[in-house]
Amino acid sequence: MTQSPIFRSIPEQIAVRLRQDILGGVFAPGQPLREQEIAEQFAVSRGPIREAFRQLTEQGLLVLEPNKGVRVAPLPSLKLRPLIAELRRTIENFALEAVFERITPTDIARWDGILADMRRACEQGDTAALVECDLRFHSALIQSHDDDGLMTLWRPVALRMLMQYNRFDNLMDSYDEHKAILEAIRAGDKEAALTALAANIQ
Repeated sequence: MTQSPIFRSIPEQIAVRLRQDILGGVFAPGQPLREQEIAEQFAVSRGPIREAFRQLTEQGLLVLEPNKGVRVAPLPSLKLRPLIAELRRTIENFALEAVFERITPTDIARWDGILADMRRACEQGDTAALVECDLRFHSALIQSHDDDGLMTLWRPVALRMLMQYNRFDNLMDSYDEHKAILEAIRAGDKEAALTALAANIQ
């Protein structure tokens, strides 16, 4: 399950930064993003920005409108949110069941590190950092699966959910939910891990 290092291109690095800003609320749903302004912000040409926009459009965080340019995607409607949550639960449960017996101490140590970052974000009231930790925690699970196509299915679903990170009155509740998942994995209790995972995805 352990992953090799990933080296990102300039467009990918920019896409990650923009994704963090979208999920962290720096850019509001529906807000237009202009290539030239973003290019100046990152001190690059418009080519890498155009590629970053393309990646984020594929991930569901941006919307391309003919003759209008790119804007941040709207929040999922109240009607769609339960469906999106169910799709994400199905994908993540599938991944966890498939890899559970192959999880190593190295994998658990990786999750421990993410949880440590998550706890700091919660203690500091840093929602943007918490969202990024949440994404890293669940991405590690999806990346562990043998089929790369699973990430393609999962990412836009998860990102749309994370655009509206307002379920917790106390941010530490998010940390506790993720800790429960990892503790069940550490204990080798698959059913408890699946139950904790489902409880976290709402």
